[in-house]
Amino acid sequence: MYPDPKRIRSHRITVCLDEYEHDLLTALANYQGEPFSKLLRVLVMREAQQLLLGSGDSVEQSAA
Repeated sequence: MYPDPKRIRSHRITVCLDEYEHDLLTALANYQGEPFSKLLRVLVMREAQQLLLGSGDSVEQSAA
């Protein structure tokens, strides 16, 4: 039994990347020595926290 069953990562999402985006993230994951999925999870959570804490940029503005 897990201490907090809600902390189990069981929700999957699909992200479509072009070849350049995929190559960039793959290179970053390899450079960091981390699995690709862990790198993406960390980047997504970091960006979400910044947006919630009021960095001022919306997702659309920062993606441009």
